[in-house]
Amino acid sequence: MRLLHTSDWHLGRAFHRVNMLGAQAEFIGHLVATVREREVDAVVVSGDVYDRAVPPLAAVELFDDALHRLAELQVPTVMISGNHDSARRLGVGAGLIGRAGIHLRTDPAGCGEPVVLADTHGDVAFYGLPYLEPALVKSEFEVKKAGHEAVLGAAMERVRADLAARAPGTRSVVLAHAFVAGGEASDSERDITVGGVSAVPSGVFDGVDYVALGHLHGCQRVTERVRYSGSPLAYSFSEADHRKSMWLVDLDGAGAVTAERIDCPVPRPLARIKGELDQLLDDPELTAHEDAWVEATLTDPVRPDEPMARLAERFPHCLSLLFEPQRAPDDPDVSYARRLQGRDDREIAEDFVTHVRRTGPDTREQAVLQGAFDAVRADDTLREVAR
Repeated sequence: MRLLHTSDWHLGRAFHRVNMLGAQAEFIGHLVATVREREVDAVVVSGDVYDRAVPPLAAVELFDDALHRLAELQVPTVMISGNHDSARRLGVGAGLIGRAGIHLRTDPAGCGEPVVLADTHGDVAFYGLPYLEPALVKSEFEVKKAGHEAVLGAAMERVRADLAARAPGTRSVVLAHAFVAGGEASDSERDITVGGVSAVPSGVFDGVDYVALGHLHGCQRVTERVRYSGSPLAYSFSEADHRKSMWLVDLDGAGAVTAERIDCPVPRPLARIKGELDQLLDDPELTAHEDAWVEATLTDPVRPDEPMARLAERFPHCLSLLFEPQRAPDDPDVSYARRLQGRDDREIAEDFVTHVRRTGPDTREQAVLQGAFDAVRADDTLREVAR
């Protein structure tokens, strides 16, 4: 069976101030053409279809168009909700839409109920694990600790139990939206840390033939059977070096996996340039970036006059301007920035406690701080779901 694995469309999202709807529509056209030309048997979309719980009307219309075009090809599609989606909204009408071959899996309670497709070698069971926010699904999966590994592990127990009851030789595909250890993140994914932990081990998915992951925006292979397709478009300058693509996966009769990357259309290349303003304006080596979307980091000791306007004369698509002025190593601003670099909210809060009272938080206090951050995250998620 030939699968096309994609995820993280983020329909409705902009790139800085650039409307990406046209580029997203071009990607949908490319997806449909690939399905037709490469004789794909099933499409899997591993979450974050939309960029937010209540997407703009134009994004909903594009999604509707994508569903109609896939249904017209009579190629089954299995799709889950991600952490940016409203699972309830995305799942509206799932039963009716399923009759057209578009199978939406947004309810955590249905993790062990697969979409079963068949080829000449027999059945393939597709299990859709929508994004599982631990605080919201803890009771559904009867886990003692609300963590990503616990709820995903419980969901996979249901998958393995269902698979064990099926005919011998039934192959299996799991769609999941999670941060799996070994994956490389970028700046454009929303933080899903709970209890100080965001990643789960890939071993939680043991026992299935292929795991189609979503959430991380870089196309990557965690193991031969566990892969991220990544987002089809770049949504932050941290993705400047990404090769945006989808996985074309062939699953043979024994469940062995072979995969090929299918490149996605690039609306405009990304470039990150750094240096003093006059240097960036004069450097002949930067000519190749004059038509790119540019992020410029200025290192001038003193902020120059009208830097964006001057940069735009050479780089008309400059979208982001950062300042990292050259300073002496003992400058207090430098040391503070270095202390913050790479630290999460909890660590910064613990630093603040240490600064105020000259001693760091003890184990109990660390747990209180972490609990506060987790509660804020869960509250934000609940508000998104309720909207």
